[in-house]
Amino acid sequence: MATVYHALVLNLHQPAGNLETLLARNEWEAREILYALDRIPRSLWNFEDTARVHLSLSGTLLETLSNPAFQERVYGIVKCGDLLWHLQNRRLFRILGTGYYHPVLPLIPPADWAAHLERWQGIASHLFWRRDFPGFWPPEMGFCMELIPLLRRLGYRYVLVDSEHVEPVTPMRWEEIRYRPHLARHGEAEITVIVRDRELSYAQESGMDHGWFMYEVHERVKHCDFPPLVTTCSDGDNGGWFRNSSYRGNFWGVFYQPLLETVRRGETEVRPTFIEDYLDQYGAQGEVRVRTAAWNTGWHSGIGFTQWTGSQAQKDALRRVHETSQALHEALRRAGPPTPENAAIHHRLAEAQWRLLRAETSCNFFWGEAWVSRCHQDLDDAWRHLQPAG
Repeated sequence: MATVYHALVLNLHQPAGNLETLLARNEWEAREILYALDRIPRSLWNFEDTARVHLSLSGTLLETLSNPAFQERVYGIVKCGDLLWHLQNRRLFRILGTGYYHPVLPLIPPADWAAHLERWQGIASHLFWRRDFPGFWPPEMGFCMELIPLLRRLGYRYVLVDSEHVEPVTPMRWEEIRYRPHLARHGEAEITVIVRDRELSYAQESGMDHGWFMYEVHERVKHCDFPPLVTTCSDGDNGGWFRNSSYRGNFWGVFYQPLLETVRRGETEVRPTFIEDYLDQYGAQGEVRVRTAAWNTGWHSGIGFTQWTGSQAQKDALRRVHETSQALHEALRRAGPPTPENAAIHHRLAEAQWRLLRAETSCNFFWGEAWVSRCHQDLDDAWRHLQPAG
């Protein structure tokens, strides 16, 4: 049997303050989320020889889990410090870089991209005791080619994108597009693109068993004349499939652990892998372009970002985000480099900036108009700091 490499990616995100609010208003849901997070390393302790999992954790989730007050509040439910410690196990996990407040990057001002990415690297390097994060997870898989120079400047080797938006520049077959890493270029910068298989990822999110997965993978890659890399990506803390506390009814007990046992017995051509290990051995082939879009969300394809821009209220909030960002960056330009004389101004601008960044979180727009007011609240606070600084 020819080896089929499988890269498993799980996205973990909770907006700022969400777990605290759920603990107060809907404790069981908060417990389900915390149990789902804590279950990840616990499910893999006995599979260090075979398990390979990539995790993207938003900055707001890391901020919550590392907050001493929150850790004390949930003591007896989950030991957050132990959870963060176990996620440092490089035999099992690779941590992917992302944006701190989980914004849909193509929808927010490019002037704010670096602040989201650099802020995430700051908290992640502190909590995970490393600075090397070779892979990047765009929140909501919202990607555009203009991101490539920034990603390369910040040290990222590869970025994950959705299969529906990959357009070959180099001629290649369907299976080559999906199951091989490629290069994408913007100006003088280039980055390796890892392609998420949309249909298999949807099954991963919704529920599948290892037998179906192995058969489906075999059928999809049977015409590959190269070592295929099958990449599946989904949320890892949302939905009953991941939150179900019974191992007979969740992702780990029904799918991943049985898959790992089958791998261990040598009864399948599927081999879990870390993406960088595959790249070190086989590299990237061919050039592609990636359309500006996001991953599929329920009934939306990700094209046009309809999930986040479908109503006038969503559009108005995003327009105000751009106006606030422009005012902030103009104020920063006028203030000049920080000095003892302008320290008060820079403090106010820093207070305005983190509120602007938090206003840009994808969740403020994902739920139709239900959370748009949260965006406006943060923007109102940002303007209160901006005006005295101006």
